[in-house]
Amino acid sequence: MTAEEVVNEGCSIPIEGEDITPKKDGGVLKLVKIEGTGTELPMIGDKVFVHYVGTLMDGTQFDSSRERGEKFSFELGKGQVIKAWDIGVATMKIGEICQLVCKPEYAYGAAGNPPKIPPNATLVFQVELFDFHGEDITNDEDGGIVRRIITKGEGYTKPNEGASVEVCLEGSHEDRVFDERELKFEVGDGENFGLPPGVEKALQSMEQGEESLFTIKPKYGFGTAGSDKFNIPPGATLNYKIKLKAFEKAKESWEMSSSEKLEQSAIVKDKGTQYFKEGKYKQAAVQYKHIVSWLEQESSLQGEEEDKAKALRLAAHLNLAMCYLKLHDPSPALENCDKALELDSNNEKALFRRGEALFVMKEFDRARADFQRVTQLYPANKAAKSQILLCQKHIKEQHKKDKLLYANMFQKFADRDAKKEAEQEKKVNGTVMEIDENTPLEQTAG
Repeated sequence: MTAEEVVNEGCSIPIEGEDITPKKDGGVLKLVKIEGTGTELPMIGDKVFVHYVGTLMDGTQFDSSRERGEKFSFELGKGQVIKAWDIGVATMKIGEICQLVCKPEYAYGAAGNPPKIPPNATLVFQVELFDFHGEDITNDEDGGIVRRIITKGEGYTKPNEGASVEVCLEGSHEDRVFDERELKFEVGDGENFGLPPGVEKALQSMEQGEESLFTIKPKYGFGTAGSDKFNIPPGATLNYKIKLKAFEKAKESWEMSSSEKLEQSAIVKDKGTQYFKEGKYKQAAVQYKHIVSWLEQESSLQGEEEDKAKALRLAAHLNLAMCYLKLHDPSPALENCDKALELDSNNEKALFRRGEALFVMKEFDRARADFQRVTQLYPANKAAKSQILLCQKHIKEQHKKDKLLYANMFQKFADRDAKKEAEQEKKVNGTVMEIDENTPLEQTAG
């Protein structure tokens, strides 16, 4: 039975069904017409896909997704639809068809929705649930971290980078719980506590008091290395249940005075250096990024404070470049070297590290130019001289490969042209033979 057929059973619709409102005030009555399958129900924030037919109490139809031929989707519990739908669809299973009788206070209220829905109208919806899935919270929406909210949090603010958080978490892989703890730490410092990057990303999407389930793909989990500590194999998808018990946001740039920015920048620089010495390059990079975000647009500093800020920014970009080189990520390393050279065009470390980044990117000509610039400005830099020799070796090898490639390419062109000429000559010869054979017949006919 389809949703339309359920509607068309009669023109006058009786008010019947189970009261599913939290207040038990009779505002939304649900009557299951066709049972769904499975046991799982949609959660807050899930994207749900439904067909529906909406009627007034006298049976007059005012809307139908089926007539439009397109399923309707929305995020459950986010106020994107009338209250009755957020309440009703949350009780449905996939494949279920139900009737929802919705009193005005759970629909369009005293105002109605002219011209089709009059004021204070009780509405009836036949709804069929086809599918639902969690909310993708990644910036790229690549499905790498999917959230399903068990308990909605309070307020509108969320933890930011550097926020102090208090959490209760449970990590599992293939039905095995591998991590179950209560923790207090700063966002950005999670790796020190054995947490994958996806957990910290997840926390930055949560409200205080919220409890959610997160499915974390390998890219945001323990990656291709896995985790020896938790006996997690390479390329594993993780599941975390996280409750954000409390948090205190780190001050944003606009909330800090110029003096505070300078003071905090010096503190996080030392913290980043300590991480770097310990080989924790990702955590170090987080600290150096704070300096850039705090001081890059700071224009109110003068004199000694301005010089101090410039020195901190320069150090941050140089150290970020080194972190990214250690992480085998040359593109952001190159970007930070360029930023450092904007502050100091002849900086030895910036030129050398840019050369290293370009070398990894196989841009050997540009890399050699940077290393040559280093040796011109700083003749004692033996490492730069060695790098020049390496660049020249690779450039020579590349030229040799190019020469062979082009030689093969030209030979292919020559062979192709020779083949075309042979085919053309064959066609010409064939035409001549035809003329020679036909000529005596033409003479005889004459």
